[in-house]
Amino acid sequence: MPQKTVYLALGSNLGDREANLEKAIQALESPALTVIRQSSIYETAPMLLEDQPWFLNQVIEAKTALFPRQLLHYAKDIERSLGRKRAVAKGPRIIDIDLLLYGRSVIKSEELTIPHPGMAERRFVLEPLAELSPKLRHPVLKSTIAELLAATKQQTVRRFKAIERPGL
Repeated sequence: MPQKTVYLALGSNLGDREANLEKAIQALESPALTVIRQSSIYETAPMLLEDQPWFLNQVIEAKTALFPRQLLHYAKDIERSLGRKRAVAKGPRIIDIDLLLYGRSVIKSEELTIPHPGMAERRFVLEPLAELSPKLRHPVLKSTIAELLAATKQQTVRRFKAIERPGL
């Protein structure tokens, strides 16, 4: 089965946030998914529910033969295995793994929407995604990730830790 390029957003604002991101990447890496690149880690102010700790966010580029729903369930299983509890919507979390893009696919179902429905307005997603693939086009909006980032000014995002990427 051919491999698709996918982009996943990772976030954590509880416990050792950086270690939580690392554990998620290690758990994602498997015969089912190969991590190709990872962005720097960014520290970001919470959105929507603002009375909570700041997040560390990161985006990874990966290759997978999993179908979109399989990938969604795979990511949610990893969240649970790392201790994710869904007590408060948009609330604090040990780890969050969101499927941003799956090749050029556009999917809209009750369970899954690709591209991720909030990504175009979320600087904490666009900043690390633009670091990896600024010329990548949003499959619905047709704008590049760099163009979407330039139009998104609202959230505080600062680089927390640069990730060395040999060969790039």
